[in-house]
This record gives sequence, C-alpha cells and structure tokens, in this order.
Amino acid sequence: MRASRLVHLLLLLQNRGRMTARELADELEVSVRTVYRDVEALGAAGIPLYGAAGHAGGYRLVGGYRTRLTGLTADEAQAAFLAALPGAAAELGLGRALMTARLKLYAALPAELREHAERIRERFLLDAPGWYGDPDRTPHLAAVADAVWARRAVVLRYRRWRAPEEIERRVEPYGLVLKAGRWYLVASGESGLRTYRVDQIIELDPLDEEFAARDGFDLAAHWNGYLTGFRARLHTGEALVRVTPEGARHLGVTPEGDGWTEARVPIESVDRAHGEFLRLGADVEVLEPAELRSRIAETVRALASRYGGTGRHG
Repeated sequence: MRASRLVHLLLLLQNRGRMTARELADELEVSVRTVYRDVEALGAAGIPLYGAAGHAGGYRLVGGYRTRLTGLTADEAQAAFLAALPGAAAELGLGRALMTARLKLYAALPAELREHAERIRERFLLDAPGWYGDPDRTPHLAAVADAVWARRAVVLRYRRWRAPEEIERRVEPYGLVLKAGRWYLVASGESGLRTYRVDQIIELDPLDEEFAARDGFDLAAHWNGYLTGFRARLHTGEALVRVTPEGARHLGVTPEGDGWTEARVPIESVDRAHGEFLRLGADVEVLEPAELRSRIAETVRALASRYGGTGRHG
C-alpha cells in the first residue's frame, strides 16, 4: 500500500509541478505528517526532490527529473477503460486505481499532449445518471464485480416485480452494464442468459466454482439485442391519434404541414398511454382505441369540474 502511495506521490509531482504538503495530503487522502515521511523516503531512495517553506513553497522535482514508472497494473488497466466514468470506477472499487492510471498515462505523454489532455479534462465532463432520482443503493455491486472479474458462480436472492417476488438462483455472472446511472448484471443460469438489476439483489453468496463464458459471447452485442427485444416487448399496442406539429415533435411523428396530423403510434398499455398522452394536453387527440379515448375523456371532465369553479379561497 505504501509503495503504491509513493509512486502516486511521485507521479503527482511529475505531472503538476510544485505542490504543497497539504495539497499532496488531500490528493492521497492521508495526513500531512504522512506526506512528510513519504517525501523523506523518496529522497532516501535517490529521487531529486526539493522542498521550500513559505507561502510560495512546496515540493517539486529537481532538474526536470521524470520517472519511468508508467507501466499499468492490472487494476489500473481495468480502471483506464472507465476513465470517462469516475463515479462508476469508484463504485466498482477502482477509484484510486483510476486516479493512478490517469497519472501514469499523463506521465507517458509528451508535454504538448499532456497539456491538450488537461484542457479536455477541464472543459468536458460526462455525467451519466439521469435527472430527478436518487442514486440506486447497490450494496452488493463490489461482490458482483468480483465474481465477474474472477468468472465465479454466485447464488442470488433477488427481488422482482411479479410473483413470487423473491427468488433464489445460481447464476454465472458474465458482465456488468451501467445504463442511465443504474447497474445491470448479465448472467447465465438454468433458463439461459438473463438480466438482473443489481440494486434488486437482496443477498449474494459467492461460490468456489469457476465457469467459462459461452464461446463468442460479446457483452455489447448481447446488450444491444436485449434492448431491441425490450423495446419490442414494451410496445405491444397501438393508438390512432391526431396531433399538432408540437405534439408530433414529442411523439416522433412526421407532421403533415402546419395543421393536424393523423398517425398510429405504439403504446405499452392503456394505463401507461393514458398518462403519456395527458402530458401533451391539447396537442393530441386520441381516436383509438375506444377504451383509451374514454379514459382520457373521463379525466378531462374531472379536471374541468375541479378547476371550473372559483376554488376554495373564492
């Protein structure tokens, strides 16, 4: 652990130039006293470090010294593929590895490319989770990730939406997918490949059983196929509607001129479509199915009755 921290400290000074003991302590998440001891250790090992006191003081490497310790460890190489998603790397237990990997990559770049990479880091940020929702609690994510890395089977106790609500299954974890801030596990079991929401895992017991993934399995290709099938299962019905140009834009319908457009659109269910179409207000009129048109008409009458008076305050 200390050896890793010393390398991290050295790479920080190489990439950023002068840094104070407090800045180093904050980056390394240790005390200032620990930084002093680490600096002494590096000096004893022959690393040309210079320290100055005062407001403009701090530590820096002397004479343009550059370390060649830029090879990535296994954890750092894994974390490098999550460089655009530091939150995801931290959830998987690779936050520190990602930080060190990034420093090593910077250290290996020529000066002009390091400056370009730093400008990109300063000016662009990817924030994957969606709005209006608290992050899912995923207490078993690290254990799931360990099983995925090691190719070891696990027993899941899992909560789902249909009866029975809690099930227990032995599965072989193939891979993890982060979609809109939510983690999904793709795993093989008795019923074939299935997708599980990691936040719905109640309990996880790792088994001392290794497995081999199916020949030719590709996580990205499987996930794209899963999404296609999910959308097909989701929209099993159809509605005939009239929409204004604004309503057409919201529903993804090509408008016919500046007036109303009649179109058929896929719907998941009458209940779901009822809420979705009400959000469009006067920009949509449902013609079919009759049940959906009737439900919307009832809601509109109830709203008109509620808001037609002067209200409780007169």
